[in-house]
Amino acid sequence: MLAQQRGQSLGRRGIKEYRPAEALELILADRDREVLRCPSCGHANIERTPKRRLSGSRWSSHRQVVLRCAKCGRQAMYVPARVTQPSHRDGA
Repeated sequence: MLAQQRGQSLGRRGIKEYRPAEALELILADRDREVLRCPSCGHANIERTPKRRLSGSRWSSHRQVVLRCAKCGRQAMYVPARVTQPSHRDGA
């Protein structure tokens, strides 16, 4: 409630989140391994958890990727494609 009084909008979990279009833009840039830039404030320092340098065996413990702007604190989360299973069977 206090954040709303100050003009900051918080997401459903009490976390500053990107608007859907901004989150999608950032997630697609991350998946394409492009340079990440905050779509909200334009800051060039986006913190990614987990780091990309993890070996393949350690990826299995990470079920989601968190992208957080170091300046404005907004964040987006997504599940990497290698962790998910296809929604349809091949050849069906």
